[in-house]
This record gives sequence, structure tokens and C-alpha cells, in this order.
Amino acid sequence: MLQVAIGLGVVLAAVLAVMNLTAGRANGAANDGAEETQAPPGEEKTEDKKAPVPVEVAVIGSGPISSYITATANLVAEYEVDVLAEVEGRIAQLLVDEGHRVRKGQHLATLVRDDQEILLRKAELRETNARAAFERGQDLIGKELISREEYDKLSMDFEIAQQELAEARWRLDKTTLRAPFAGRVSERMVQPGQHVRPGDELFQVTDFDPLIARIYLPERDILGLEPGRRVRIRLNADESVRFAGRIRQISPIVDTATGTVKVTIEAVDPPAGVRPGSFVSIDIVRETRPDALLLPREAVLRELKSAHVFVAAGEVAEKRSVRLGLEEGLMVEIVEGVESGEQVIVAGQGGLKDGSPVKILEPEGAEDVG
Repeated sequence: MLQVAIGLGVVLAAVLAVMNLTAGRANGAANDGAEETQAPPGEEKTEDKKAPVPVEVAVIGSGPISSYITATANLVAEYEVDVLAEVEGRIAQLLVDEGHRVRKGQHLATLVRDDQEILLRKAELRETNARAAFERGQDLIGKELISREEYDKLSMDFEIAQQELAEARWRLDKTTLRAPFAGRVSERMVQPGQHVRPGDELFQVTDFDPLIARIYLPERDILGLEPGRRVRIRLNADESVRFAGRIRQISPIVDTATGTVKVTIEAVDPPAGVRPGSFVSIDIVRETRPDALLLPREAVLRELKSAHVFVAAGEVAEKRSVRLGLEEGLMVEIVEGVESGEQVIVAGQGGLKDGSPVKILEPEGAEDVG
């Protein structure tokens, strides 16, 4: 037993010696590493400076700005009618075509007149005979040679003959189709030689002056609007085509189904390329501020309930919370947060923070917003 105990003691001492040797080496390596990383005396550690962010700026200025009520609609001609056939017949001659300007009452087409002329001649003969019989009856009734009943029948026959003659003349007159008003033939729906019946559509005549648009606005938007107010009209097919208009009429009722009010807009001297059916945008001025503080829309960074801009203050960016006002086109009114003459950053502000170094790009430099 004594020998076994002595053997275990020797093994334990060897293990402890190995552990102490390993710990010493580790401490030495750590001390060596600390000596290597320790800065030499007298040298100070310096931090790297951030490179300035290139930005573009604009100088905040003042100018007029307006708010608008904008709606879209189609321009339509106020007067546009379909010319219908009123008697049956065959087209003898077409006198106008699509695009032709016409005067009120101008002939558009004629029907073959032979049948109507024959009917007119018969009606004239019947009226002549009925008139002669009635005049004889007047003499006879005065001499009491015929009864009142016979006289009344002659009078009735004469009146009927007169009505038939008037109808025959009307039918003959309707073989000539006329323009109902001055305008332009916008559509022709008939061919030469075509047989037509009463009610058939033959032409469409349109008066291009005036052109109107009907828009429907929420009831709250028409408060303060009055007939005669000027509006701005833009042709959607070509944004460069802009012309004036005016409010001609505001409906006195509110549509209960939609809660909107119909507003009729009249175009004032539209360009020649504008025609009925053109799709347009209509801007109605709601409010104008003549001397507002303005800056470009791209300078404003919007959040859920706030907005801010970055102002170039020397060589750093200064973050400013702003309160916005009216917006029109590419410009925004600033109610508070900046002052006229300051340089607001309009490009490159996406990654900026308050106090970030900036470098204003040249040669664009600052652009005067006002």
C-alpha cells in the first residue's frame, strides 16, 4: 500500500509541473503581444477625418405660389346634333363632307324629289276642287239652297285639303337636308344613292365654339368658387399646349349619390389643334400667396408627420425641421425653419446627418429659387 501511495504522489507532482509550465508560456506570449502593440512614448493616436460629401445647393428666395383644384375631363362641343332623315327617299346628291364648315340653313344633301312632287301636285288639285266647292256652298247657304249639314261638310273637306297640301309641301321641302346651325360637319353617315327612312342618321354637325368641359368636385372644394373665375387648361396629349378657361356655371345641387357638384368650364380661345373629345387637365386657382418663401421640391425630405431640409452652413450640413405650405409644380413654400438667402441642399443629401462635412459642387453652384 505504501508503494502505491508513493507512485500516485509522483504522478500528481508531474502533472502540476506541466500545468505551471503551460501557464507561464501563455503569460509570456500575452506580455510579448502587449509590448508589440503598445505605442511608443510621445506618440499620440489620431482618428481619421470623414471625407466631405459632394452636394448641390440652391439659394432660398421668394416669389408667388398658388394652390389648385385639379380635375380631368373631355372637352365637348356645347352644340352637337345628328341630322336625321325626316322623309323616306333615296340620296340624290351629297353637298358637303366631313370637316366642311357650314352656315345655318346651308344645304347638306338632297333626296330624289319625284315622288314628293307628284304628291304635291295631287294635293294642289284636291285643294283647288275643295276650295271651289266651298265657295259655291257659301253662295248656296246664303240663299238657303243647301242644308247646314251639307255646308259644314264642304267646309270640312276644304280644311282637310288645305292640310294635305301643307303636308305635301312640307314633305317636298324635307327632301333637302339643311344645317341646323353654323358649325362644321364632324361626321357623315350616308352614301350617294342610299335609301333612307325617317329617323336615319345622315350627318353630325358640331359647333366648335364654345368648347366646354364638365367636372365634378367635392362639395368642400367649390366653397368660394364663382362663375367667371379664370382657370388653366392643359392638353394631356401635349403638355406644352395650355390655354385659358373660365367657370361658366356651377350646379345649384349636390349629387346625393357621389357628394359632388357639377362645374361647367368653358375654354377661352383654344388653339387650333384642340378639338371636341380632347382629354384635358383643368387647374382652378384656390389660393395665391404673392411673396412666399420658396425652395425646390427635391430639397425636402419627408417623414410621416414631419419634414426637414439640409442647409449648407459653411462646410457642414445643418439639419432643419421645416413646416411646409403650398406646393406648385417643382416648388414648395416653407412657412418656418429656414430664411431667405440660405443655401439649401438639393442633391446629395440622402446620406447626410446633422454636422456632416459637405463640399458644394461646381460649376453649378447655387441657383436662386426666387
